[in-house]
Amino acid sequence: MFFCRLLSYIHWSFPRKPAKENSMATIAAKNLQTFENPEPGRDYTINMTIPEFTCLCPMTGQPDFATLHIQYVPDRLCIELKSLKLYIWSYRDQGAFHEAVTNEILSDLVSAFSPRYIKLTADFNVRGGIHTSVIVDYKKNDWHSPEPVTLP
Repeated sequence: MFFCRLLSYIHWSFPRKPAKENSMATIAAKNLQTFENPEPGRDYTINMTIPEFTCLCPMTGQPDFATLHIQYVPDRLCIELKSLKLYIWSYRDQGAFHEAVTNEILSDLVSAFSPRYIKLTADFNVRGGIHTSVIVDYKKNDWHSPEPVTLP
């Protein structure tokens, strides 16, 4: 009992630091940022997995959860990861059908950094007993995928 009173006294006796205004470190945003591709003369693939995508079902308002898989071959620019995270967060309170939101994300990514090739797979959690996976891709007209290499 004494210990609890002592902790209470200590807690209320010492001044607290005032909360900073706008102390939130990050805020969701639709602004995608890019940086220069360090090897624009080489085709290479960047793979990203975003396991915490959420949006709202436009019919029920209930949250929909998905894992996004992004694979792309950059051209002149690459996508900056923190801006991508904030962009993805911006969908948390937005109602969208799975098909629509997957295509919208792909279109925004292509507009932001114009990759040679990009594939987006949105693997949604089961909802109403149905598992949905939406796969969309984009390829620049003048880009051709290199021949696969088979190792012995």
